[in-house]
Amino acid sequence: MNVPPVSRLDALIAEQEGLAQIDRETIEAIQLKRLNRLLARERARGGFYRELPERIASLERLSDLPFTTEEDLARHAPSMLLCSQSQIQRVLSDATSGTTGAAKRVFYTEDDLENTVRLYMAGLGELIWPGSVTLICFPFSGPFGLGELIAEAIMRLGARPLKAGPFLSYGGFAALMEKEKPDTFVGMPVQLLGILRFCGRGSLRRALVSGDACPESVVCGCEALLGSKLFPHYGSREMGMAGAICCRAHAGMHLRENHVIAEIVDGNGRVLPAGERGELVVTTIGMEAMPLIRYRTGDYTRILPGPCPCGSETLRLDRIERRTEGLSAAALDEILFADEAVVDCRYTLRAGELAVFALCRGEIDERTLRGRLGAIAPPELSLSARQAAPEDGALYRGKRTLLIDGA
Repeated sequence: MNVPPVSRLDALIAEQEGLAQIDRETIEAIQLKRLNRLLARERARGGFYRELPERIASLERLSDLPFTTEEDLARHAPSMLLCSQSQIQRVLSDATSGTTGAAKRVFYTEDDLENTVRLYMAGLGELIWPGSVTLICFPFSGPFGLGELIAEAIMRLGARPLKAGPFLSYGGFAALMEKEKPDTFVGMPVQLLGILRFCGRGSLRRALVSGDACPESVVCGCEALLGSKLFPHYGSREMGMAGAICCRAHAGMHLRENHVIAEIVDGNGRVLPAGERGELVVTTIGMEAMPLIRYRTGDYTRILPGPCPCGSETLRLDRIERRTEGLSAAALDEILFADEAVVDCRYTLRAGELAVFALCRGEIDERTLRGRLGAIAPPELSLSARQAAPEDGALYRGKRTLLIDGA
C-alpha cells in the first residue's frame, strides 16, 4: 500500500517554529503563546481590540471573546492596524463602482506577503516540481497581487509560471496550451472545467483550484478529464490570501495552524465539535499588519476529525461553501455542469424570473436540465444555450453568483 508523504505544510511549520516535528500539543502551545502575545499588543496599543483581556489561560477561553464581523472590518480597519503605514506593502479592498458605504480593507506587510508565498510553495509543492510548467488563471494586478505571489512561489520551486490570467478566450487558452505544454493548472474550478471541455486536456495532468465554490459535479467533471484528483485550497484576504492546503492524501485541506486558529460555530455562535458543519471563524495570530480575533468568515465547512492519512496532525477543513439565502449559483452549477456538454453558464434573476444561459460543446440534455432546475428554481424559468466558440471565454470574471437584474 502506498502511503502519501506527510503534508509539506508540516515541514513548513516545523521550519518556521524551529521544531523537529509537530503534534497537536505543540501546535496548541504555539497558538496560545501567539494569541496571548497578540492580546498583549492590542491592549498596549489601545486600538480596536483594546477592551479584550491581556491574556487568556487556555485556548478553550477563546470562545469567551466577541466576534469580529465584516462590518467591523469595513468601519474600523485603521484602528485594527498594528504597524505603521510605512510598513504596509499591499492593501486589498472590496470596493467596486457599485459599493455603497464603507468597503472592507485588509493591509499586509512584507512579512505577511512572504508568509503567503511560503504557504503557496508548500501547497504547490504537492503537485508541481522543478521543470513543471504551470498555467496560472488568477488575476495579475501588479506588485504583490494574487497572480504575482503565486508566480513567485512557482519560480522558487524551480518551475515555470505561465501568467495567463482569467480573461483569455477559449481559443487563446487552446493556443497557449498547444505552444507551452503546461502540465499543471492553478485557478478557479469552473474555469478549469470550461477549459478542459472546450480545449481538451492536452498536456495538463494536475490542478490546484481555489477562489470559489467547487460543486461535486465540477469536481467530478474536472477529475474525469484530467485523470487525477484535484488539489483544492482555501484562503481569504483576511487570512493573507492563503489559509489551508491539500496534501497528496486528498483528505481535506490542512490549516496553517501556527498562523491561524480556526473554530466552527453554529447559528447562535456556539463552538461546534470536529465533524459538525457550521461557520468558519478565524483568529489570525500570524498576521503582522492586521491580525483579526474571532473573525466570522461567512464560509461554511467542518473540521475533519482525527489525523490525516498522510500522518499530519494539523487540523483539516472539509469542502467550503458560502451560505446564501435562497437560490445560489453553486446549487445551479451542481445541476448544469452534471451535463458533460456544458462548458459554462450564467444566471440572471429579473423580476422573479430566472434566466439561465449556457455555452456548450455538443447537444445539452435540455429536458433533463429543465426538470432538475425546476426542483430548486422559481417557476418562471428560461433556459437558452448556444455552441461555444473560440472567441468565447468565462462568463464570470470572478466568483460565480446569481446576477440580479443583469448586474
